[in-house]
This record gives sequence, structure tokens and C-alpha cells, in this order.
Amino acid sequence: MLLGYTDSNMARGVDSRKSTSIYLITFAGGAVSWQSKLRKCVALSTTEAEYIATAEAFKEILWMKKFLNELGHDQDDYAVNCDNQSVIHLTKNLMFHSRSKHIDIHYHWIQEELDEKKLKLEKIHTNFNWSDMITKTIPTKKVED
Repeated sequence: MLLGYTDSNMARGVDSRKSTSIYLITFAGGAVSWQSKLRKCVALSTTEAEYIATAEAFKEILWMKKFLNELGHDQDDYAVNCDNQSVIHLTKNLMFHSRSKHIDIHYHWIQEELDEKKLKLEKIHTNFNWSDMITKTIPTKKVED
């Protein structure tokens, strides 16, 4: 099954205060695509930083979905897992709030993809978010489990 995981590091760039967007795409239990990228813009909230990372993961998983369809592989659901509840609420609620109105329209296309049921965005606990290994220091005990 093709699955996506997404995360971000808010303002990790010490000098620039820019965030890093991370996604990891797995297929049949193994990582097949991943990216860790310092953003060109400064995110004003953790929700914005995570939303940007989610949009990048959506682009990649949609491309992978088309590629796998051409190879004759089809599955019922394609999901991106996110550990930020605010991002999930933002994608489901088309109303703009004062805390999210600054997010560039460039990233809001993911709402249309969700409405058309091309993908699903699901909540995942941080302990099970595979993309965390790219963004955070992982304790040895967690890796052994």
C-alpha cells in the first residue's frame, strides 16, 4: 500500500527562521520517496509549516499514484498521515480564520483533492510518524521497538 507521512520543523533555520518541510512515501512497507527541504518562505505558525509540508507530500503521492496506476497497481485509498490536528481541521474547513488567512493560496489546492476523494488526510500519532526520523533526534529505544 502506498502511504505518505509528513512533518515539519518550524523556524529551524537559526539565521533565517525558515522551516523545513519533510515527507516520506512508503510502498509495501519500505521508503520509496522522501524529501527534506528548507522552505523559501518564513512560516508564521506551526500550522502553516505543517500545511506546506502536507501540500508537498500530496504532490508526490499523486504522482506516485499515477505512476503505479500505469503499472497496473490500484488500491482503494491513498492516504497521507499528518501528526498536526490543526492541519487536518484546516483542510476540512474552507472558512478562513485570522490565524490561517496568511497562508498562501498556493497551498490550498489540497482541499480540492480531498473533496474529490483522490486522497485522504489522516491523523497519526507522533510516535508512529515515520517522517519524524528525518526531523527529530530519535531515541535508541524507539528505533529498537
